[in-house]
Amino acid sequence: MSLKRQFSIFALVGVFAVIAHYGVLVALVELARWSAVPATLAGYVAGGIVSYILNRRHTYESDRPHQEAGWRFAAVAGVGFCLTWVSMYFLHDRLGIHYLIAQALTTGVVLIWSFVAHKFWTFGTKLQ
Repeated sequence: MSLKRQFSIFALVGVFAVIAHYGVLVALVELARWSAVPATLAGYVAGGIVSYILNRRHTYESDRPHQEAGWRFAAVAGVGFCLTWVSMYFLHDRLGIHYLIAQALTTGVVLIWSFVAHKFWTFGTKLQ
């Protein structure tokens, strides 16, 4: 599959993951009155679950076993989780940017990190 097509599928999968992430984020902030940083981290976990299931099957067409791809995905997601925390803390808590704008900027950073790391490490073909 071409890199352009693969990234397009990754972006489409990302739409579904973002819906899960932002849905949890907005619900927790607006309805449960959580602060934005913990709410976005909970949303990140929800989006991560959607992302793993759809990316493994549709974006990378991986045959890497779940026991191998799963922990790799979790490691990449862990870095993304930390990037999300730091970015949201800095942009929202420190700079006072509205939480949805801060999250949109954060999503862009994590998107690039995740695509590259998953392509070459999480779901990449095993070296023989």
